[in-house]
Amino acid sequence: MKSSAATATNSTWRIVRCYVYARISQDRTGAHLGTERQIEDCHALAKRLSTPDVVYEVVRVFEDNDLSAYSGKPRKDYLEMLQGLGDGDATVVLAWHTDRLHRSPTELEAYIALSEKRSVLTHTVQAGLIDLSTPHGRMTARILGAVARQESEHKGARVARKRQQKAKAGEWGGGIRPFGWGMPTGETRKKIVKATGEEIEVPVLDMDKAVPKEAAAIKYGTDLLLSGGSIQGFSRWLRDEGILSTQGNAIRPTDTRLLLLRPRNAGIAIYQGQEIGRGSWEPIVTEAEFRGVVAVLKNPARTSARGSKPKWLGSLIYRCGQPGCTERTKCGRGGSTSQPGYRCITGHGGARQAERVDRYISDLIVKRLSRPDAVDLLEPGPDDVDVAGLQLQSDQTRQRLVDLAALFGSGHIDMAQFAQGSDTARAQLAVITKSLERAGKRDPLVSLVGAPDVGKAWKALELDRRRSVLKSLMDVTILPLGGGRRSDEDFFRSIHIVWKR
Repeated sequence: MKSSAATATNSTWRIVRCYVYARISQDRTGAHLGTERQIEDCHALAKRLSTPDVVYEVVRVFEDNDLSAYSGKPRKDYLEMLQGLGDGDATVVLAWHTDRLHRSPTELEAYIALSEKRSVLTHTVQAGLIDLSTPHGRMTARILGAVARQESEHKGARVARKRQQKAKAGEWGGGIRPFGWGMPTGETRKKIVKATGEEIEVPVLDMDKAVPKEAAAIKYGTDLLLSGGSIQGFSRWLRDEGILSTQGNAIRPTDTRLLLLRPRNAGIAIYQGQEIGRGSWEPIVTEAEFRGVVAVLKNPARTSARGSKPKWLGSLIYRCGQPGCTERTKCGRGGSTSQPGYRCITGHGGARQAERVDRYISDLIVKRLSRPDAVDLLEPGPDDVDVAGLQLQSDQTRQRLVDLAALFGSGHIDMAQFAQGSDTARAQLAVITKSLERAGKRDPLVSLVGAPDVGKAWKALELDRRRSVLKSLMDVTILPLGGGRRSDEDFFRSIHIVWKR
């Protein structure tokens, strides 16, 4: 950088070391154009301040791009500038305006303290000299800071209000396209690539329209969970089908869980984490199905420990039949053949060939569900649940909570009235939600009863769903077999079964 000292003609001139600080809170192009203009203006300011006797020389430029001072996030270059000022590397700060330096009163006071300690002057393109060594200069800086803070808060309030209005109207509030929605309209719009500043054409999406393949995935995952399947099973299905996130990445199990817990799937609008009513978009699943999935995934009794996922049909389901034992069996390798076998989790007793036991139990289940009277095994469905009526009550109750908050905010009701009304409404909402959860539950036998080929349908089920059918249909206890050579009849007689339906 060429020094402005070259313009001095007096041999007695003095150099004043200056820092330039520039910041822009939102850089839509990624080209740093806003900060470049600020820096150019600050260099021009240094030349205007220079005289034949005193030269204001810019020794370093600090630039925080696309970072709001109001957000409270750390600004790397700003902090480095303060460090340099504290070390005495410069005595003047040049900025386009004081609001480029800080909008936080706390941050301003720290800057004032440093300026007083190190005799630092602040010159701005728009507001002139801010002499923080004088009471008047400090007052001016505080007034300008308060004005800038108010502007930021006012802008934030406008943005928040606009988002709230969009959410209440059921409109999409922007951001990354949600999985399941966003069909191309055939139109395009211009977009600036932040990293390069390049202008490209991107398709305009209708966020109220479901994307068929993604919607089918959400529907499949919902049905899977309600029928006794698992998140891991759904994740494997997504991987096998080659279905990616809206950003083109593989969907991890943790993200898969969140995918099914989104109220948007059932057409429910959200604002700041709270359900506020119905959205304008097409729901992919019913509210009852969504509530059922929430009940399954948020059940405290549900186990999801990594690394302990059963790989066999009866693992931790079959009971140990040793006298006085109340434990269950798990599958492991052992014995002379080293074949997988079921043994009590406490380790006592001999192991029973896992593959043989599971095949026997599977044959019994298929045989039972293939009988003409298998339909009698199905549990009564939630026909008595008025889902539409419950959904209406749910919306009305949530609106009552919003209205109560508005009345309390305007002073029409006091805290006691607000608390009492809110508690009542929330209790009613809990009852409604429980009823909707019950309406969304599925009998795990549904996909098998009435199937043209029950055996084929059974083999097509994922292990999680077969295990769910087993737990729903029978209790299995593996009794001691005793020593010596045993016949097949002895082997199967030692497997005691109690049918639940």
